[in-house]
Amino acid sequence: MKTNGLTAIILRNPRPAFQYSVLIMTPKQRQHLKALAHKRKPVVLVGNAGVTAPLLKELEIALERHELLKIRLPGVERAERTKLVQKICDATGAEAVQEIGRVAVIYRPAQKPRLVIPKE
Repeated sequence: MKTNGLTAIILRNPRPAFQYSVLIMTPKQRQHLKALAHKRKPVVLVGNAGVTAPLLKELEIALERHELLKIRLPGVERAERTKLVQKICDATGAEAVQEIGRVAVIYRPAQKPRLVIPKE
């Protein structure tokens, strides 16, 4: 969903089932998250099987713990990797921050946020 040049995403609220909140990321916030992710190593590796239930379970645990994740994707075509990242974001309620080659960065605030991102 696009609004005034900003990207709006829907984040899953982990407490009550089926409740969502909207997070709108500005370009400055996205740039800040890219800078934070630069020095991190991939936490989750996506295999050739793609997005599976065990993968999503691990992603949920990692997102709650780290909030900002680097994910290593399989060596498939670029369009296929983009679809994988979109599936992961849809299933976990995360926002895709960046995708470069076989590495993607996603972000979802934890229940008790640890990362501080700029307001604007």
